[in-house]
Amino acid sequence: MNSPSIDPHILGEAADWLVQLHSGTATAADRQAIEQWRSRSAAHAQAWLRAEAILGDFRNVPAEIARQTLHRADRASGLSRRQTLTRLGLLLMAGPLGLAAQHLPWEQWNADQRTAIGEQKNLQLPDGSSLLLNTDSSLNIAFSPDERRVRLLSGEVLISTAQDLAARPFIVETPQGTARALGTRFCVRINGARSQVSVLEGAVELRPQYLGLGVPLNAGERQSFKLNRLDAVEPFDSNTLAWDKGLLLANNMRLDDLLAELGRYRPGVLRCASAVAAVRVSGAFSLRDTDASLRLLNDSLPLKISRLTRYWVAVEARS
Repeated sequence: MNSPSIDPHILGEAADWLVQLHSGTATAADRQAIEQWRSRSAAHAQAWLRAEAILGDFRNVPAEIARQTLHRADRASGLSRRQTLTRLGLLLMAGPLGLAAQHLPWEQWNADQRTAIGEQKNLQLPDGSSLLLNTDSSLNIAFSPDERRVRLLSGEVLISTAQDLAARPFIVETPQGTARALGTRFCVRINGARSQVSVLEGAVELRPQYLGLGVPLNAGERQSFKLNRLDAVEPFDSNTLAWDKGLLLANNMRLDDLLAELGRYRPGVLRCASAVAAVRVSGAFSLRDTDASLRLLNDSLPLKISRLTRYWVAVEARS
């Protein structure tokens, strides 16, 4: 369904707030004022969503480059920053809005815990459980007298649960549903409109949001699910999950899939030419030094690594 038209004046206000938020001088009062403005009406919330999407293409690009790009756009058009953002918003967001945007970037910005691209963060919870938050991820922690709940908003987290004296259930919530730990160590990842759970130890009960029954998932198993559907259970070798050690272990992996995974750990764009997308790759690749991983590919396969800048890299067939 196409999104309704929005008053340009409201779009302009959204652009103003977006500029303030990204100015580097935004205060807690500014953030509170933005939240109040967003809540004023459905049109205001929709305008904010459009304004956020303006900078969506700069999501993986360093802030300085994004700022310079907008500055060049301002000068070329002769418009103010607000006018530039508003016009870009009208152009970029004229089409349909995805239904998967249930957790807005606003929630991710204000999450209890966040990681930048390439960063990992260890967290110790009050009950003794531990979390390892992977690259470009965000979550909220919501413990109560009745349950221990972690809301994963984006990215990926590795959980090792501890026994709770009050016997409260440990639940990881994603936009698609929940994973309830049954004394376990497991990984939860959001992949677009799907969530994926991989169990290393113990068991987990999966419950998609629109399905009534919980389904058990045991150690050595992996399963993805959407809001109303569970995919087939897949066998899972816990030895292949090595991102917590800074490694990507590939076993006959397609090159485009490998590069997509490496791209999660580096800023900018990492493209794979269609001519080499299906090349099969095996080996151990560093996630902490993705340039070294690219050099390994270049040295071991008939591939060429082309760099427009350090933030725009393409992998192609070697001529």
